[in-house]
Amino acid sequence: MIMLRALTLFLALTLTFHASVGEAGPIRIKDLVEFDGVRGNDLVGYGLVVGLNGTGDGLRNSPFTEEIMSNILERLGVNVAGEQFRARNVAAVIVTGTLPPFSRTGGQIDVTVSAIGDASSLLGGTLIMTPLNAADGQIYAVAQGTIIAGGAVAEGEAAQVVQGVPTAGVIPAGARVEREVEFDFAGLSSIRLALRTPDFTTAARIEQAINSEFGRGIAAMTDAGTVRLDVDGARMRSPAHVLGRVENILVEPERKARVVVDQRSGTIVMGEDVRISRVAVSQGNLTLRIEEAPLVVQPNPFAEGETVVVPRTNAQIEEELGIGLAEVPDGTSLSEVIAGLNALGVAPRDMIDILKSIKAAGALHAEFVVR
Repeated sequence: MIMLRALTLFLALTLTFHASVGEAGPIRIKDLVEFDGVRGNDLVGYGLVVGLNGTGDGLRNSPFTEEIMSNILERLGVNVAGEQFRARNVAAVIVTGTLPPFSRTGGQIDVTVSAIGDASSLLGGTLIMTPLNAADGQIYAVAQGTIIAGGAVAEGEAAQVVQGVPTAGVIPAGARVEREVEFDFAGLSSIRLALRTPDFTTAARIEQAINSEFGRGIAAMTDAGTVRLDVDGARMRSPAHVLGRVENILVEPERKARVVVDQRSGTIVMGEDVRISRVAVSQGNLTLRIEEAPLVVQPNPFAEGETVVVPRTNAQIEEELGIGLAEVPDGTSLSEVIAGLNALGVAPRDMIDILKSIKAAGALHAEFVVR
């Protein structure tokens, strides 16, 4: 059976509307911006996982595993020069993590462990002491501990079942900070606030809210994504005290009208500010069925001839009765837009096609994002 779906869109006269745009509730500034200089640093290291139940690297296919295992044993005083290993309980891994801002020596951070060889699982493995380097090549943390893998493996002689990803896992608080990032935060005279979603209106509201809170003009918007904060003008003891007061100020952010659709899962997400002009839509389904029923014809007994297959094809076209032409009125809120689309009685995947057509017709006033 071959399924063909026909989507017909009839447009009525588009009307321009002037509905007021809804605003989001007050949000803390700390949830809207990043403070300049207050950032994490990525760490990476190369290590060895031991204690695996026969699910480690095949050393013939992963010679780097044998090399790192020899280096670790030699550092522990075991002479393995010229020896050949055939163990299946070790695996070479890449260890990654993020050093949070203002981390101090002795603090602990989470790390992620991922196999780089042909190991089939890291379940039950233990990561051996692994230095973690930053982009400058310096060691900032050392990781070690038992891995919590996010999958499971079950296998027999003729079949194997894998759920999740057992070749990657995490070690909560598995790395200890050994070096601090040098940053003179207390000596800053000004700090930039970088908006996570640049917007001129939101930046202007942040500027106004901070100046109202301090009673003086210590904040200035420089562009849609940046607000500069004068720390000295705040007349407080330190930049930390200034940010501690600034980050809890409430601001109503402005958002773009946006529709996000995921064609694989049929998910549709609409922002509150999505508006739709008056439009008429008709949606119907056309089904074409083709069935093959060949007929075998044989000659009579003791007669000359041969068996042949006669093709028989049954073709039908069915068209489901739709709801005709349905009108979606001017949308003044998200709930009215949804109600208008649901009035068509279509599935989410068909609704995605309708939204695309409405956007192409210029009746959907929002950014349309397809993933």
